[in-house]
Amino acid sequence: MVDCVKKTLKNEGFRGFYKGALTPLIGIGACVSIQFSALEATKRYFTAQNASRNQQNPNTLSYPQLFLSGSASGIANSVLSGPIEHVRSRLQIQARSGAAGAYAGPIDFFKRVYSQYGLAGIYKGQGITLVREFGGYGIYFMTYEALMQRQMKIQKTQKRGDVPGWMQCLFGAASGYALWTVMYPIDAIKSRIQTDSFEVKDRKYKGIVDCVRKTLATQGVMGFYRGFVTTMLRAGPVNGFTFMAYEATMRVIG
Repeated sequence: MVDCVKKTLKNEGFRGFYKGALTPLIGIGACVSIQFSALEATKRYFTAQNASRNQQNPNTLSYPQLFLSGSASGIANSVLSGPIEHVRSRLQIQARSGAAGAYAGPIDFFKRVYSQYGLAGIYKGQGITLVREFGGYGIYFMTYEALMQRQMKIQKTQKRGDVPGWMQCLFGAASGYALWTVMYPIDAIKSRIQTDSFEVKDRKYKGIVDCVRKTLATQGVMGFYRGFVTTMLRAGPVNGFTFMAYEATMRVIG
């Protein structure tokens, strides 16, 4: 990791750390909005179901209900996250020297890929993306909501705002760690498939199973965990503050 930082600074300067960052930066607001909107809509659905069954506290959702609420948010989010992560990955690995054929930026990427391969090209790797989003966000939101419900029970309160902000941040960080601990190998496979050749005859991997087999054969289990430490260092603070902002927003809008 340290060597990567040194070489990137030397060869590309500080801007090298933000290669391909424009698209996710623009899209992250939309993605987060979709995630939490779908989450809340599904939670309301399950709450209504619990109420119809005369459950004593319908707002307290079961683990399967929390998992499915998170999964619904992940599936909804994949409509944007798939192409956004595709273009980011392509821009990050393309030749730094501006070699012929390199994409000039996100807009150039979408124009050229769509003109040659249509929506299928834009959504390359969407199958494995859906697997990651369904499982990952199910774990992510289930972990957070379960920890919040437990703390509210301990404090004997029905108000989420009564849970201290530092605890919300801690629960959010734990959710991020849970997501990436379980789903990181899936994400690694997704990235390999998305950045594989568009042309079938030139592809390194025939599909998900073939990608797993070849990665194991050439790199072993650790081939699925390249960059894992860096991701985990980022996961705590990013997701901690994300959930703090979410709870603050929910209090403001009522």
